[in-house]
Amino acid sequence: MHEQAPDKPLPRDGEPYPDDGLHRRQPRPKPPEDRRTEGVDIARILDEHFAQPSALPSALAGAFHDIYVPIHRNDDVANAAHRADVDRVRNTGLWLVRHATDRCSATVGLALLAAVGTTDDIPLIQTIGLLSHRFGPLATHALERLPGHLESLLWLADRVAGWGRVYAVEALCRLDDTGARPWLPRKTVDGDFLNGYFAGKVATVARLHEALSEFERDSELLDHTGRLLHVMTYCGGMGTTLRHYPHAAVVLEAHARHVGRLEATIERFFIVAVLAQHLTTEPPENVGSTEAQRDAVLAAYLSLLDREDWCELARAGLAAQDSRLQWLAGSGAAQLHLRAFGPRCTRRGIVHVRNKTDRQ
Repeated sequence: MHEQAPDKPLPRDGEPYPDDGLHRRQPRPKPPEDRRTEGVDIARILDEHFAQPSALPSALAGAFHDIYVPIHRNDDVANAAHRADVDRVRNTGLWLVRHATDRCSATVGLALLAAVGTTDDIPLIQTIGLLSHRFGPLATHALERLPGHLESLLWLADRVAGWGRVYAVEALCRLDDTGARPWLPRKTVDGDFLNGYFAGKVATVARLHEALSEFERDSELLDHTGRLLHVMTYCGGMGTTLRHYPHAAVVLEAHARHVGRLEATIERFFIVAVLAQHLTTEPPENVGSTEAQRDAVLAAYLSLLDREDWCELARAGLAAQDSRLQWLAGSGAAQLHLRAFGPRCTRRGIVHVRNKTDRQ
């Protein structure tokens, strides 16, 4: 699957896995009530295995199916890996990742590599990390502790989605490496709701507020900044919102000042409308601004949304049934009363209906 789309996330995150039928037939073990003990049984099996000098890695195939296997780093499992001969542990981890036919054994194998793997194992760790919903946490931990972690994590982050993207981007934020700063504010947000877990971290670690002067010549940075700001309007309970992002006011002002010089696109219209709606419905302190700052940014956004070229673009997109514009024309931007979605707009033969607010 990776060879068919080498630069994109795997379809359905690689599912179904080879053991999908078994997992459907048998209920999976639940985590223990005391989560601090969830790796004890795995560590016991590993200790017993490595205590037998002649035991082959294949003896562990299927050994973990009936116990709970955590997908994140676990101290008990890591300690068991460090108690045994490092070469034997590494070879066992390599075998399980390459040959195990159930996800539990493969997860334990990856945990062993996360504890004792070497740079030679990076390609294998990256490959199984592409199955990121299940193996993303351990893969990113394994890569994070190895030399060359920046390049290997960037490679993986570019090719995973969903929870896997959360794990990879959060690992890059923890590194706080200057080498990641060009990528973080330009590539991280992919439209998934889970982006809310890291958008604020990205803006902070990438020092976005120090790069505002680049907006004039870097449309990719400007567009992605709009996506980050959009995510921070809804991610309460997940990550940093605009209210808690200390540079919200200055970044919003710079975005509003520069986005209008770009050609109108559906995504730009959508982002500006969502941000304007948020500024309309939230008090200034909830967007990190004074009332005067909030009002100035809102006025700039509303002016853009009222421009004829932006309205034309939005009308055409709505006629083409773009889901983002359908949402805006319905209830997504109800309080803005946007001219693009006004009653019976008929420019160039395109007829549009009233939005839901107008009907009431």
